[in-house]
Order: sequence, then structure tokens, then C-alpha cells
Amino acid sequence: MNLQLVTIEKPLDLNFILGQSHFIKTVEDLHEALVQAVSGIKFGLAFCEASGPCLVRCSGTDAALVDLARKNALALSAGHCFIIVLGPGVFPINVLNSIKNVPEVCRVFCATANPTQVVIAESEQGRGIMGVIDGSRSKGAESEADVVSRKEMLRRFGYKL
Repeated sequence: MNLQLVTIEKPLDLNFILGQSHFIKTVEDLHEALVQAVSGIKFGLAFCEASGPCLVRCSGTDAALVDLARKNALALSAGHCFIIVLGPGVFPINVLNSIKNVPEVCRVFCATANPTQVVIAESEQGRGIMGVIDGSRSKGAESEADVVSRKEMLRRFGYKL
């Protein structure tokens, strides 16, 4: 077995969701979940088929985001994984529950805008996602001032604490 890192390529300001599913209908069901969750959503979606022709299946509402999702899915080429690239102004928190409620979805590995590397294992059978490296290493624990700053930021975002 060989291990390798695949870097998710995307603009710094865009969020993406990486997950695993189990059925070719994932593309249609994820597409439907996303358009029902956020009116006018812009996204690209790609799904790595794990049997039969083993194609990367794609959908979305924005051609450039679909192309970006396809490019990343091809780089991953890991069985039954999907990647959703969200357009500007759309955040995982807006769609994550809808995605997790799709019956085919087995897991979500990450939902982030951070620089991300995916740990891929490859054997003679195929490829699979072992995990993700999402962002940077922790630099310490938050102070009282950091707690106040975090809560002020959340209030600016409209959360009541």
C-alpha cells in the first residue's frame, strides 16, 4: 500500500465539503439538497464512481465551480468520494445538515475554506481517503481576551450567545 497527499486546489476564499457516499444517485441527490438549502446557490459537485466505468460524475449551478470540483475529484480518484465547491458567500453551515441528511452520504471528512491536504491510500484494488489535514497546527490555547473577541465576532455574524 502507498500513501500520498493530494492538495485541494481552490481560491482561498471558497469553501468546500469533502465526503464519502455509496451510490451513483449521489450526484442528483446532493444537487437537489443544495438547491433546496440555499436559494440561488452557486456550486460545483463531483463524485468518484467506484465500480463499473469508474467515472467522475459532475453537476452544479456554476460551470467554473463544476470544473474546479471535477479537477479535484480527478486528483483524488478515491472510491465513492464527493467534493462540493461552494460559491462566494455560501458557507458549509448553510448546507451541511442538508448534505448529511442525503441517504447515500456515509461521512463528511471536512467542510472548510482552509488549505487542505487529503491523505490517500492506494492498493492494487484502488484508492481511498484515510483522512484530511485541514489548516494549520494549533499555536496555543485561547486567552480570556481571545474568548471575548471570538464571541464579538460571532455576534457580528448574527449569532446570539
